Amino acid sequence: MNFDELISEAVTGASAESLTLVSVIKILVPAIVIGFVISLVYLLTHKKAGYSQAFCVSLILLAPIVAIVILLIGNNVARAFSLAGAFALIRFRSAPGDPKDIAFVFMSVVMGLACGMGYWLYAAVATLIILAVIILLHVTNYAGKKGDTYTLKITVPETLNYVGAFDETLEKYTNSYKLMRVKSVDFGALFELSYNVQLKDDKQIREMLDDLRAMNGNLKIMLSTEQEAVRSFHFQ
Repeated sequence: MNFDELISEAVTGASAESLTLVSVIKILVPAIVIGFVISLVYLLTHKKAGYSQAFCVSLILLAPIVAIVILLIGNNVARAFSLAGAFALIRFRSAPGDPKDIAFVFMSVVMGLACGMGYWLYAAVATLIILAVIILLHVTNYAGKKGDTYTLKITVPETLNYVGAFDETLEKYTNSYKLMRVKSVDFGALFELSYNVQLKDDKQIREMLDDLRAMNGNLKIMLSTEQEAVRSFHFQ
């Protein structure tokens, strides 16, 4: 098969009626390349926020796996139902992720689907365009907020009237704050206040916590990111 025939097949779609080694290679190679490019862009755009190695590897593997599944199914309805039954037996467990992570997974699956149908050229072009948009949004920090968002938990004694007690201090050190939850702890002897706060300056964390613990009687205070606890301060 010459280059013109290969491009023509990529535009019109591959026939899944005959499964050969050559057809499998022509499907898997573009899918692996596309999956690798998607994973690479994910790495570049999540250096600061952090990422999981397993998730990055999964992005690479998803595209060729879906591609070969589509190639095996073809137009055979019986195969489709058989594979659906097999997938129904599998339980997927994962921690809740960022919506952007879900978008990357969905893109890898869709591009693998396109490669499996033989439309690898369309998949490659669509991948480049979508990833270019993702990089542009990442570089421009589209809809991003100034400063990191944290969860602040303040333990207060039962005798303290906590309503508005910390407003002045939080206004001093944060761009925005919101009381999300009040929880009774230690059989009602203490209360735990949970705030979502957006700090003005990370360098002022120590000063803010010193001011807060001077108001809550030196009880426990914890500051953490929305994803995981990165700083914990316990004052007894």
